[in-house]
Amino acid sequence: MTKDMTRFLSLATLLACAVAAALIAGLVTRQSATERFRAEALADAQLRQALLSSEIARLRLLPMALGEDRDVAAVTSGDASAQDRLNRKLERMAHDAGAAVIYVVRRDGLALAASNWRDPASFVNKNYGFRSYFRNALRDGAAEQFAMGSVSHRPGLYLARRGSGDCVVVVKLDFDSIEAQWRAAGGITFATDASGLIVVASQPAWRFAATRALPQGQVRALREEGVAQAILPAPYRAMPDGRIRANGMASSLLLVQTAPDGTGWRVNLAQSTRQGVDAAVHLAQGLAAMAVLAMGALALWLGQRSRRRRLHTAALEGAVAERTADLRREIEERSAAEARAATLREGLRQANRLATLGQIAASVAHETAQPVAAIRNYAAASRKFLDMGEREEVSTNLKAIDRLAERIGTVTAELRGFARKGGMAPGPVPLIEVIEGARLLLKERLSRVDFALPILPPGLMVLGDHVRLEQVLVNLLQNALEALEKERSPHLDLSVQMDGEEVRVIVSDNGPGIAPEVADRLFTPFATSRPAGLGLGLVIAQDIATEFGGSLRLLPTDGGTSFVITLRRAA
Repeated sequence: MTKDMTRFLSLATLLACAVAAALIAGLVTRQSATERFRAEALADAQLRQALLSSEIARLRLLPMALGEDRDVAAVTSGDASAQDRLNRKLERMAHDAGAAVIYVVRRDGLALAASNWRDPASFVNKNYGFRSYFRNALRDGAAEQFAMGSVSHRPGLYLARRGSGDCVVVVKLDFDSIEAQWRAAGGITFATDASGLIVVASQPAWRFAATRALPQGQVRALREEGVAQAILPAPYRAMPDGRIRANGMASSLLLVQTAPDGTGWRVNLAQSTRQGVDAAVHLAQGLAAMAVLAMGALALWLGQRSRRRRLHTAALEGAVAERTADLRREIEERSAAEARAATLREGLRQANRLATLGQIAASVAHETAQPVAAIRNYAAASRKFLDMGEREEVSTNLKAIDRLAERIGTVTAELRGFARKGGMAPGPVPLIEVIEGARLLLKERLSRVDFALPILPPGLMVLGDHVRLEQVLVNLLQNALEALEKERSPHLDLSVQMDGEEVRVIVSDNGPGIAPEVADRLFTPFATSRPAGLGLGLVIAQDIATEFGGSLRLLPTDGGTSFVITLRRAA
C-alpha cells in the first residue's frame, strides 16, 4: 500500500470518527436542550397566562360594583332623567378602567345606557336578548362569553352580572393590549377556551380557529350565538414530537400549553428552537468534531516529517482559531438572547406582582388601620399606668391589646375570604356586641367628640357575621370622625331603629357633608373626597351588607352626613 493510500485511509477514518462523534453529541445535546427549552417556554407561557388572568380579574369587579348602583336602579325602574347621568358615569368608568364598553340591559334585552352613548354605533336602545351571556346572567346571576360584537364587529370577552331591578350589567373587554404585549415578547401566543377554540392570539388571523375538530352541532350553536361568523380550521399541523408546523412557515415550532384556569382557558406558546436548541446542538457537534479532528491531527502530526508537521500544525491552528472565534460569537449571541428573554420574563412577573399587590395592600391597609391605631393608644396608656403603679389598668389594657391583635388576624382572614367571594353563611349576631367592638376600636377618637352609645332592647339579634358587621360600622364611624376633625362642636350620633323584620343602624355627623359630584359615585371603587382616601371602604362595606340580605345607603340631609345600614332581624 502506497503512502498516499495510507494517508487517504487515515484521513477517511478520522473524518468518519469526527462525523460519528458529532452525531452522538448532537443527539444527546438536542434531547437535554429541548427539555430545558420546553421548561423555560412553559414558565414563560405561565407568566403570559398570569398577565391575561389578572386583566380579566380586574374588570370582573366593575359589573359587581355597578349592580347595586342607584342610577342603574333608577334607569331600570323607568326614571328617564337618570339615563344621562348613567351614560356619563359608564363613559367615565370605561375610560378609567380600560374597558371596551360598559352597558346596562333591561330584563327584556333592551340596552338602557352605555358608555359609548356618544358614538353613532351606540349600544343604547339595541336589543341583546339573543345573547347567551345576557340570558345566563339573568338566570344564574353572572355569566361570561367570548364573542364577536354584533355592533362593533370586534371580538371581546363579555362579563355580565345581574343587578338590581333584574337588569344585567355588561362589561366588554378586548385584548388588543394583551395581544400586542404577546407579539413584543416573541413567539406565537394564543389562548384557547374549553372547547379548543382560539379566542385571543398574537396572530390575529388565528382567532376563531379550532385547534381540534368540533361537532357540527357545536359549530352551528357558536354561529347562531354570534360567537364567530365562521369557525376556521386549525392554523397549524401537529407533529408527533410535540412540535407544530404553522401554515405558511417552513420551519417547525415547539408548542407548550399551560393548565386550564377556572373557566377552561389555557395559554399556548409556540417558539422556534433555532436559538435555544439548534444553536446548542451545532455548538456540541462542532466541539465534538473538533476534538476528534484535533486528536487525529495530532496523531498524524507525530508521524510526519518535521517540515510537513510544521505546515500542517500551522494550518490546523488557524482553522481552530477561526472556528473558535465563530463559536465564541455564537455563544455571545446566545447569551445575549437569553439575557433579553430573562429581562422580558422578569418584566411580566413584575407587572403581575404589582397588579396583585396593589389590590391586597389597599384592602389590608384600609381594614387594619383602626386596630393598629388602637393598639398604639393602649400601649401608650399602659406605659403611663406602669409609671403610676396601676397594674390592674395595665392588665386590662394588655387584654384589650390581645383582643385587637386577634382582631387584626381575623380581619386579614376575612379579607382573603372576601377576595375569593366566599365566606360563612350569616347567623344570629348580638347587635350590641358589634357596636361595642366598634367603640373599642375607636375608643380614643370617640372620646374627642359628643358621642353616646344607643340603648338597645335586650337580646336584639341580627343576621350576619360579627367581624364583617363590625367592619361596616367601624368604616362609617371612622369616616365620620375624619369629617369632624375641623368642627368646633363635633357631634356624632349612632341610633338604631326597628321596623318589623328590619333593623336600621344610622350613623350621622354634623360635619361639612359630601359634595354632590362625589355622592353620585360614592359606592364606585376608588371614588373618594379625601386626599389620603383609597375609595374602597364604602364599596366593601356595601358588599358586606348586601351579602347579609341588607343594604348600605347615603341618606339625604340638610347638613352633615348620614348613612343607614339595613339588616335583617334574627328570630
